[in-house]
Amino acid sequence: MKKLLVLLLLIVTSSLFSQIETTSAPAADSLYREDQFYFNVTNNSLQNTPVDYKQNRFSPGFGIGFLRDMPLNRTRTIAVALGMGYAVSFLNQNILITENNQTNNFDVIANYSYDKNKYSLHYIDLPIEFRWRTSTPTNKEFWRVYSGFKVSYLLYNQYLFEGNNQNLVLTNIPEVNKIQYGCYVSAGWNTFNIYVLYGLNPLFKSAAIGTNPINASALNFGLQFYIL
Repeated sequence: MKKLLVLLLLIVTSSLFSQIETTSAPAADSLYREDQFYFNVTNNSLQNTPVDYKQNRFSPGFGIGFLRDMPLNRTRTIAVALGMGYAVSFLNQNILITENNQTNNFDVIANYSYDKNKYSLHYIDLPIEFRWRTSTPTNKEFWRVYSGFKVSYLLYNQYLFEGNNQNLVLTNIPEVNKIQYGCYVSAGWNTFNIYVLYGLNPLFKSAAIGTNPINASALNFGLQFYIL
């Protein structure tokens, strides 16, 4: 009888341990979402620039934000995402702004050297993305192609000039467009993704060099990183 009780106790104990191990094993999340936070770093440039325009040094940009991933199919490889973020862009180039009687005049610096000629632009970003990826519930390293449209609202801008025995700082220049929008694509494998933004409207809304409007718009290249 004692041997039988010991045998039954061993069977029950082993069964309980098996159940505990089974239930404690992590199950695949079939309702997973991907890539909720993002960070990007870019080199900022302009297209459709005036004659003699030059970008004289690296012009960095940084962006950070949150995207709500919303899968559209059962395997969750196709999704859309809506989000919000913050971005700052710097442009080092040779479009000069001078102030005269509370009026801003624009010109291209061509005949003398200078130390700094920089725009700083701070935005709130509202992106929407269409997403394709090869992810699975258990595989977090995958290919992705995310194409998007982004509207950006300008919070603050500053122009800084140093050189030619002159220092000039202008803030919240009214000729700069408050709203920027453009298309972008982010594509890559795992952590590193190539990022390209193509601006669809001009940086300036009313600036001109002489009688020629400045129709330059953004063209940015860089890397985008996604984090769950």
